Amino acid sequence: MVSRLLIVEDDRDLARNLIDFLELQGYATHHAADGQTALSLLAANDYDLVILDLMLPGVDGMSVCIHIRNQLQSRVPIVILTAKSEIDTKISAFDIGADDYVIKPISLREINARVRALIRRAKQADDNAILTIGGLSLDTGTMRIERDGVPITLPPGPTKILALLMRNSPNVVHNLAIHRELWGEERGDTHAIVVHMHTLRNTIDKPFDRQLIHTVRGFGYRIADEQTSL
Repeated sequence: MVSRLLIVEDDRDLARNLIDFLELQGYATHHAADGQTALSLLAANDYDLVILDLMLPGVDGMSVCIHIRNQLQSRVPIVILTAKSEIDTKISAFDIGADDYVIKPISLREINARVRALIRRAKQADDNAILTIGGLSLDTGTMRIERDGVPITLPPGPTKILALLMRNSPNVVHNLAIHRELWGEERGDTHAIVVHMHTLRNTIDKPFDRQLIHTVRGFGYRIADEQTSL
């Protein structure tokens, strides 16, 4: 089955280059040159991935991303495509639900690799398993997370890490494995792992009376219903 991509980019030349290149790779594409058009297309179609520029006329890319996650309740992979390289902008994008962040000028081959990796991981997701550690549960089909009966909402990046940690509990998950879970074999922003783990700790552990997430310095992280770490 052909994967369908939505490319939201107001630079017509860049959009055309992306469309031509990705269609040569076998993808079907739709294009929106502004945020409002993107919202209309998202309401009418199902996509396997969205490539989303931040600086758009009218409704900006951040608002589109928030709409996808909150209003549409969609887990479709989102790749942010922007000239903004500031760390605060990256953190904001990940916090509202972006899966990846690519800074212009872009490499078409790199974009294709990131798109391929994200779609592959989305299709390989386990639709049945309910993972539980202590009072924490994660339904990998619906991506519903609860701890001690309290619903928890996380952006996609931290959710992927949480599922990886829970599947491997109580063993240590190395930083390289987390990197591969987020970006496959491609180069990623390693600082984003630190940001995601900070989000996880603040959401999964901080409001509750015992620690589940443990840092194993020099190796990675583990999740277990105990206070000690390896």
